[in-house]
Formats: sequence, C-alpha cells, structure tokens
Amino acid sequence: MGGWYRRLWRQLRGRIAPVPDIPATLWLRTVQHYPFLANLPLHDQAKLRALSALFLQRKQFHGGHGLTVTDAMAVAIAAQACLPLLHWGDPAQALGWYDDFVGIVVHPGAVVARRHVTDEAGVVHHYDEHLVGEAMERGPVMLSWHDVHAAGRSAEHGTNVVLHEFAHKLDMRSGAADGCPPLPAGFMGTSGARAAHALWWAAWDPAYAAFREQVLIAQRFGGAAPWLDAYGATAPAEFFAVACEAYFVNRARFASEFPALLPLLDAFFQRPAAAA
Repeated sequence: MGGWYRRLWRQLRGRIAPVPDIPATLWLRTVQHYPFLANLPLHDQAKLRALSALFLQRKQFHGGHGLTVTDAMAVAIAAQACLPLLHWGDPAQALGWYDDFVGIVVHPGAVVARRHVTDEAGVVHHYDEHLVGEAMERGPVMLSWHDVHAAGRSAEHGTNVVLHEFAHKLDMRSGAADGCPPLPAGFMGTSGARAAHALWWAAWDPAYAAFREQVLIAQRFGGAAPWLDAYGATAPAEFFAVACEAYFVNRARFASEFPALLPLLDAFFQRPAAAA
C-alpha cells in the first residue's frame, strides 16, 4: 500500500507542480566547473540535467551556520548526486534509490562532531571528529560546501564528497552500510542473490585487504601512500564509498589501480559498453 501511495503521490505532484528546468546558463557553469561532468557526452549531460531538476524538486536544502544555499550550490550538489543514477533508466524510478530522505544540510566547511566509543573493557572514550560529509541511514545528508566546490580540482586525486556520501546512500538501501549495495537480479549473469553477493565479495574482499595493507605500510613504515583516499581502509563500507567517488571522477586512474573492481562497478551502475 505504501509503495502504491507514493507512486500515486508522485503522479499527482507531477501534474500540479511540473518539474522545473535548470536554466541553461546555470547548468553550463556547473558542468564547466567539474571536469568529470564536462567530459560526459552531450546526451548524457542532457540526461543528467533532467535527473538533477527532478532531484531538486524532491529534496530540501538547508544551510548550516548561517550559510545561504544558492541555486548554483543546489544545482552543483544535485548534478554530482545524480551522476551514479545516469544509466538507470526512467529518472523518477532511478531517483527512488534516494527516496529514504528529503533533507540536505550544507555547512560552509567541515563540522566537528562529538563522538564516543566504548572499548572492550567497558571504558568510554570521547573524541572530536571533523566531518566534510555524512550520510545517515534513512536520514539527511550533510555536506561541506568548501569540499563540494573544491571537487572540480580534487578529481585528479579521486576524491568527491558528494559522490562519497551518496554512495553510502546506495549502500544503505539494503540496511546498514556494509560495502555491498543491493544487487539487481541476474547481476553479471548470476542466478540468484546469493551467487551475486558471492561474486561481489570475491572481488571486493581481496581488494579491500590489499588496500588496508598498503595504507598500514604507508602509515607505519613510510611506504608509498595509496592513490585512493586512505579513509577507505577504516571499513568495507568506506572502501566502497571512496572507490565509487574515484570511479566517477577519475575512471582511467581507478581502472589502473583496481582492474578487478571496474567491471563490477560498470555492471552495478549499468554503464553502457560503448562508454566503458
């Protein structure tokens, strides 16, 4: 009943409040600022523009610490958030992957979150964590505008805070983020969900283990630092998120660093063979 009601509401809302178009000048400025968007074929840019317009209709932006979220800021976030959905068919259905939340909170820069953890001895440790983004399960997404805007320059390093947090949102569609998003039926020729997950982890587990070892050697013994963000070594879910951001903003480098993961991400994001 809930799914039927949501579909009916979307149809009624579409008739009452048609999807607005993103002005051409604003869209062009956005695409030109982010090279990984500018490099898309023109027909993909047009699809992304339509997706982004629908995304903007469905989401609510809030500024933190006195920040006013302008149209340009909202479009920049929408375009990057929608990039993973580009090849998933009908825009309304594709955006269903993001229908578990409405709010996007944008801060001027990183925010400090007070954390606490309890160790095995039962001792509670308090610490501060500086966050440039955070995705909450069935909750809002928080982003640092400084880092969103800088993503046009950081693509060389494979980093992108918007793609990182929205990769978490994809991962969370099946519950708590664990590094494996819900895989479609028949994923890469598999015959069922169990086989699909086995295929996924057969590639991701060794890649994650090797990456953690590389980060450990770099941090403790002065070895070469990995290209991928070292934060990915903290958990499988973070490895998936940093892999996704690198995959979208610097595909060539990602392909050379993680050739075993490339076909799985291509299959999951339904990248056309001609664009591979």
